[in-house]
Amino acid sequence: MHANADTAELQRFSELAHRWWDPQGAMRPLHDLNPLRLDWIDRTAALAGKRVVDVGCGGGILAEAMARKGADVLGIDLAAKLLRVAELHALETSTRVAYRQASAEQLAGEAPAGFDVVTCMEMLEHVPDPASVVTACATLVKPGGTVFFSTINRNPKSFVFAILGAEYVLNLLPRGTHEYAKFIRPRELAGFARSAGLDLLELRGLRYNPFTRRFALNDDTGVNYMMACRRGA
Repeated sequence: MHANADTAELQRFSELAHRWWDPQGAMRPLHDLNPLRLDWIDRTAALAGKRVVDVGCGGGILAEAMARKGADVLGIDLAAKLLRVAELHALETSTRVAYRQASAEQLAGEAPAGFDVVTCMEMLEHVPDPASVVTACATLVKPGGTVFFSTINRNPKSFVFAILGAEYVLNLLPRGTHEYAKFIRPRELAGFARSAGLDLLELRGLRYNPFTRRFALNDDTGVNYMMACRRGA
């Protein structure tokens, strides 16, 4: 039913559902990152009043934050447990945001050019065919609309920092969260985007200080990076 999904990955993240909104728990790096990525997305795409789909929304950390910025947000994911957590948290916080169990490819077939903004953050490195997701995101966005991606570069530095450091030394993430072979180089992601009809707007690196728990944008895309693209009019 969902060809572009890794069952083991879905199970791994589903097991973290009950602690998704714990800022001191397994999703701590996402909580620390969210204000920065939200501000970057909002500055680039002006979220208020926009129709937004968050692809691979998980428990709704970014989706809910974009809704509070005034966007009309739909979050999609294939992990049912995570969606229930997202729905419950939105209810508890009185945040207006919709969720649906669906893949990017499935929704793209149903609602092409249906959104002003598409976000796909920290998700591409967890699927068997990231190019397919990028193509679906390009299909979902309206001409002139903006698509945002974030993922992890593939090189020795990212192996040391994103896997050895984050998962085994600092215990910022559960061990096994990432698989090095699934990391994506920026030029690879840019190629997927171009092939899908997207133009590159901005590429930024991310630096994380685990002691202050603060992320900052920079020009070093050696480990974590974010990419903004626009669909031609």
